[in-house]
Amino acid sequence: MSEALSGARSETNGADEINSPAHAGNVGHPAHAGKVKSPVNEGAVGSPARAGAEGGARRGLGWRAAYLFAALAVFLLDQTSKAWAVRTLRSGSDRTVIEGFLTFAYAENPGVAFGQLQGGGAFGRWFLVVLAAMAAVAVLVYFFRTPRSDDRILGACALLLAGIAGNLTDRLRLGHVVDFILLHAGSYHWPTFNVADAAICTGAFLLAFDILREGRKSRQS
Repeated sequence: MSEALSGARSETNGADEINSPAHAGNVGHPAHAGKVKSPVNEGAVGSPARAGAEGGARRGLGWRAAYLFAALAVFLLDQTSKAWAVRTLRSGSDRTVIEGFLTFAYAENPGVAFGQLQGGGAFGRWFLVVLAAMAAVAVLVYFFRTPRSDDRILGACALLLAGIAGNLTDRLRLGHVVDFILLHAGSYHWPTFNVADAAICTGAFLLAFDILREGRKSRQS
């Protein structure tokens, strides 16, 4: 009988331990549940990376906007200088800036840059308008696809955009492009050009230089 009483007490003590608050706390304690799922942990996951990506995108867009403002400044310089040439030089009064080297002389160019392909008539005019518009769109797309760190390409695209837009504006408004910058050395005269032509040539040079430089790097690697 004493063995039976001892077994009963052992079962009673075991049940008390199972139902005790301390044991229940180990099973479902709030601290334990918090380790499994915490609102703080959920909110923290990925937020710094997301914020950093958004901040980088804003900085990249702002940097591109600065290049676009620079392109706008070149475009306005081109249009202002052409308006000055029309008012001042159109009557035939050329102005010598540097004797034997630089002269401002008014010229109307219905063709492409530096007075080329002038005999196209109305068809040639609108063909060049469409061609210039397509070129501007292509440069703009390339501009936004270029990485933020590639300043030379972004600058080249800004110059190309300014130059294309400047001459395109002339063709739409006047049917021809106003040229007035004349470089010469002795008897040799460079074809008359304008600020937009200079921007296009500079941008194209920078773009070609970068392409050749990257091609050389890839061959060396």
